[in-house]
Amino acid sequence: MAVISIILQSLLAAYFLFSGSAKVIGAKYWADIFDELRLPQWFRAITGFVQLIGAAALVIGYWYGWLIVWAGIWLGITMLLACLAHLRVKDPFNKTAPAIVFLVLVVSLFILNANDLILPLS
Repeated sequence: MAVISIILQSLLAAYFLFSGSAKVIGAKYWADIFDELRLPQWFRAITGFVQLIGAAALVIGYWYGWLIVWAGIWLGITMLLACLAHLRVKDPFNKTAPAIVFLVLVVSLFILNANDLILPLS
């Protein structure tokens, strides 16, 4: 299971680093999505910083496994809110699916590493 966890952790760290950076710099793709979701652009930047913090926590989690669990909670809440934002504007499933997929991946990473929160010294 450790190999699966490391692969998932690495993929999620890369995604949230890329996605968070794109949101912070105001990439047109993300600016348009936040407009479609009827969310202010300042919230896009905040979301980007939240994702960058989560990505950093995932990277630091290579050395401190308990941090992966907290990153999972942090990013899980973020992705749950993304799903709710899509539902609020009645987006079709194909536009909501990426948020759902990343929510499932983050929750999976959380579950795979939940013991590290209970036993951080192991």
